[in-house]
Amino acid sequence: MTSDVLSRPAPPPDLVVSYGSGPDRVADVRLPRRPAGPAPLVMFLHGGFWRAAFDRVHTGPLATALAAAGFAVCVPEYRRTGQRGGGWPGTFDDVATAVDVLPSRVREAAGAGLVSDEPVLLAGHSAGGHLALWAAARHRLPPDSGWHVQGPRFRGVVALAAVSDLSACYALGLGQGAVDALLGGGPRQHPERYRAADPMLLLPLDRPVRLVHGSADDRVPAGMSHDYLSQARAAGDDAALDELPGSGHFEVIDPLSSWWPRVQAAFAELAPP
Repeated sequence: MTSDVLSRPAPPPDLVVSYGSGPDRVADVRLPRRPAGPAPLVMFLHGGFWRAAFDRVHTGPLATALAAAGFAVCVPEYRRTGQRGGGWPGTFDDVATAVDVLPSRVREAAGAGLVSDEPVLLAGHSAGGHLALWAAARHRLPPDSGWHVQGPRFRGVVALAAVSDLSACYALGLGQGAVDALLGGGPRQHPERYRAADPMLLLPLDRPVRLVHGSADDRVPAGMSHDYLSQARAAGDDAALDELPGSGHFEVIDPLSSWWPRVQAAFAELAPP
């Protein structure tokens, strides 16, 4: 399996919904064709090491497949490093606003009864997995943080090949210094930023987490998910990891991969369609 999923065409989204001003504060929405009832809403955050070179378009095949399986899928764009306002703190501002604002806007735009009023399932791939885990952990931030929310708001998180440990990401130099670009330096230089942005430092999440990671991932090592799993369980969270033997980094977002049924099962477990 190659990374051809990054450029594979997909049907256009059913809706494009705005969550603020500017070209990057929008989200693609795909809806199930024949829903048996209100569809569970998945908020999927795309990867690409938080860099401007990667946008939400490459999630089209995944979002289309999840919609065909009965989910309503919302994929927000957000400002990324290399763009004006991207990185610290703009990327986090956008993600926080997106997950707060978009659920109601998607339900309104989709029409009455099409999207469930149940809590949203957060999900993401790679750097988007980091953002999903972070967004779900905002109740762990100090009350004086502008991103703090009262109590966990989400159904849970599906984290696909997630960058779940920013300090380890920095130490390993993943993505050619991607977290250095995101946070403006390392944990010694900006300890307060890492405390506010690193999911590993914001446990317990108080919501279930399903991690899916390929054992042969050469972009984000599977050991990172193992470490997050251990820490999350030690903190009392309901966390589980499905490690896919021989899978690389992109199979987990590719509906044509032989591993896709196991990926889809993680979504169905936390948000039965």
